[in-house]
Amino acid sequence: MRDFKRRLIGGISLAILAGTATGANAADGKFFERISTYPVFKTLPDGADPATETVAEIISATKDGKTLVFTDSPAEALVFLNIEDPSNPAPAGRTELGGEPTSVTVGANYAFAGVNTSESFTQPSGHLAFVDLNTKEIVAQCDASGQPDSIALSQDGKFVAIAIENERDEDLNDGVIPQLPAGHLTIFDLDADGMPTNCEAARTVEMTGLADVAPTDPEPEFVSINNDNLAVVTLQENNHLAIVDLASGEIVTHFSAGTSSADAIPTQKARLVDGTGSITDVPREPDAVAWIDADRFVTANEGDYEGGSRGFTIWNKDGEVLFDSDAQMEHLGMSHGHYPAKRAHKKGTEPEGVAVGTFGDDTLIFVNSERGNFVAVYKDTGGEPEFVQFLPTHIAPEGLLALAKNGLFVVANEKDEAEEGVRAHVGIYKFGADAAEYPQLISEADPKTGAPIGWGAISGMAGDPTDASKIYAVSDSFYDAARIFTLDVSEMPAKIVSYVDLAGGSADKYDLEGIAIRKDGGFWLASEGHPKKELQHYLLQVSSDGTIEQEITLPETLIEQAKRFSLEGVTEAEINGTPVVVVAVQREWNDDPKGMTKLGIYNPADKSWGFVHYPLDAPKSPAGGWVGLSEVTYLGDNKLAVVERDNKGGTDAAIKQVTVVSLDGVTPAAHGEELPVLEKKVVLDLLPQMSATNGWTPDKVEGLAITADGRVLISTDNDGVDDATGESLFFDMGNVSILN
Repeated sequence: MRDFKRRLIGGISLAILAGTATGANAADGKFFERISTYPVFKTLPDGADPATETVAEIISATKDGKTLVFTDSPAEALVFLNIEDPSNPAPAGRTELGGEPTSVTVGANYAFAGVNTSESFTQPSGHLAFVDLNTKEIVAQCDASGQPDSIALSQDGKFVAIAIENERDEDLNDGVIPQLPAGHLTIFDLDADGMPTNCEAARTVEMTGLADVAPTDPEPEFVSINNDNLAVVTLQENNHLAIVDLASGEIVTHFSAGTSSADAIPTQKARLVDGTGSITDVPREPDAVAWIDADRFVTANEGDYEGGSRGFTIWNKDGEVLFDSDAQMEHLGMSHGHYPAKRAHKKGTEPEGVAVGTFGDDTLIFVNSERGNFVAVYKDTGGEPEFVQFLPTHIAPEGLLALAKNGLFVVANEKDEAEEGVRAHVGIYKFGADAAEYPQLISEADPKTGAPIGWGAISGMAGDPTDASKIYAVSDSFYDAARIFTLDVSEMPAKIVSYVDLAGGSADKYDLEGIAIRKDGGFWLASEGHPKKELQHYLLQVSSDGTIEQEITLPETLIEQAKRFSLEGVTEAEINGTPVVVVAVQREWNDDPKGMTKLGIYNPADKSWGFVHYPLDAPKSPAGGWVGLSEVTYLGDNKLAVVERDNKGGTDAAIKQVTVVSLDGVTPAAHGEELPVLEKKVVLDLLPQMSATNGWTPDKVEGLAITADGRVLISTDNDGVDDATGESLFFDMGNVSILN
C-alpha cells in the first residue's frame, strides 16, 4: 500500500476537501452555490398524476442559456425548462418523441435528440429527431443506423455525431461480449440552418478491429467534439478510445484506456466505509468524455463490463495519460459522508459524467459520482488539477452541463421512485460565491489507513460538558459497525476527528440512535429494537473506549407491546432531584393512545423504569405520513428539549421542530399504569434552516447537541446514501436561550 499517511488523501489537503480553499478562490468569489432544485414531475401536463415516473438524464441548453432541454426516457419525451430566473425554474413544454430518448444536444434553431426504437438487442434501431425550438415540434427524423447513445454537436454547427452503441444483452452469456451487431459512429452533416444534408445517407465510421477487448463488437458509449472537429469516442466495454476527424470520417488514432489502481479505499462486501482495501490494474472502462482544450480531454472511468477504476483521467489526443485521480473520488465520498457502502465491493462512488467550462479566468472540470450523489469540481492547471469544491446533488446524478457564460452549472438527477419518496430533479448552481456552503460536516484522516474516517447516517449527538469544542455522535444500523464519533465543532465545517467501535455485549448488531454523556464517565447509548430483525431495545452503558458495560432492557410487559419504531434519543438528567436516564420512543406502540408516544425514565440506582406520555403533532404534510420523536436532550431545571419530526422530505416536509417539556412535579408511572401526559411548547422550527441550501429537505433530523458554551447544534441522518441524497446537514441554531 502506498504511504497515504504521508500523502494524506491522495494529495488533497483536508482544508481543500472541506471546500475551504484559501487565496484567490476565496477572495474572488470562485465557488458555486446551489440556487434551485426542481422536481421533474412538476413539468408534467396539467391533470397528470404527480406520481408518474419522470426522469432527468442527459441535459443541454439553448444558446442563450435561458432554456434547459433534457431527456425523460420513461415518458419518451424531451422536456423544456425555463431558467430565465434560474432560482425559480418553470416548465416550458414537452415534446413526445415516439421512442426512448437517449441523449440530446441543442443548436441555434433545433434540439437534436437520439431516439431508441430497438425491437431487441439483435435488431437495434433508432433515429435522430430534429425539434424546432420555437414550436417544440419534430421537423425531421433521420435514421441513425442502430441504437443511439450519446450525441454531440460541433461548435461550428456543421456536424452531429452519434455514438451508436447497439448495447449488449446483460442476461445473455452473463453479459459477456462480443454480442453482435457491432456499434459504430454516425455523422450527420448540417446546413447553415442546422438541418441535415445527408438525412437519408448518414456517414458511418466503423470501429471494429480497434480494441483488444472484443474487437468484433465495439460499443461506443460517449462522444465529445473539440474546436478542430475531432470527436473523441469512448468504447466503454472495450476499454478503448478513438479519435475521429468528422470532416473526413476517418479514425485519426485509437488506443486502449489501460488500467489504474487505487489504495486505501473500501472494497469489502459489507456495510463499512473503511479504507482498508485496494484495487490493482483495473481496466478504466471510461464512460463520459469531454474535451478540456483542442489537445486534451477528460474521461469518467465508471466501468461496466469488467472494470471501473473509480476515478477520472486526463489524456492528450495521442493517448498519453497526463493525470489519473487514483483514490481521490473515493476519498471525497468518504470524507463528506457520501460513500455508498453497499457499492464498496463493486465500483464504489462510480464516477460517470464529466463536463468542462470556463468560469472567470479558470477552466473547471466537473466529475460526478453516480452512487455518491456529488460532483467534484477541479481547476485545470495544465498539469495535476486542483480540487476546488464538493457539490452535493440529488440522487443518481447523470447529465452535467456547464453554462459558463451564464455563470451556471446544472445537474440532471435521474432516480425517481414516487412510492419511496424519491423524485428526479434538476439542480442549478450559480458561480461567484465567496465560500462553499457545503460540507457542513467532514472527516479527518483515519490514522489506521491514512484515508478519511468513513462515516454517515449520524443519528444522535451529545455535547461534551466541559469542552465547548467537542461533541460526540453515533451512526445507526445501516453500517455493520456500531460507531461513536468525536467531533471538533470549534469551527465550520465541523470535523470528525476520531472514533471508537462498540465492543462486547451480547448482540450481533446494535442500532445506535441516541448518545448521552455519563456524569461518571463514558456514555449512555440508545439502541433501537426491531422485532422483525430480532434487534432488542437496549439502553447501553458504555465506557469511553466503546466497551459495553451493561445492557439494560425495557420491562417485559412493554416489550410485548413493541412496534418497529423504538428508542431514538437518550439523555442523562436530574428530574425532581433524582438522577435518571431518559429515552425517547419514536412513535406509538400497541398500548399507546393514538397521537401519544412515551418517554422512558430509568433510575440507575434502583434499576426501575417509569414512563410519561408525550403528545405528538398530527401530520401536516399534504403527503400524509407520520410524526415521531428523534432526540431528547436535558436542559436542566426538570426540562427536556425534544426533536419532533414527520417522515417526509423535500416539498412534502412539514414538521421539523424542537419542543420543550417539563417534568417538574411529574411522577412517571410504571408500565401498565395510567401515564401522565406532558405539556409541550414548540420553541424552534428547523425547516427554514434545513431548506436554506436549496436542496432536497431531508426527512430525518435526528441530532441535537448543546455544547459546553451553550450552542444548539442540529444534524440530519443521510441514510448512508442508500436511496437518499447523502447530504448531511449540520448547523448552529444559536444560544441555548432560544429554547427557553
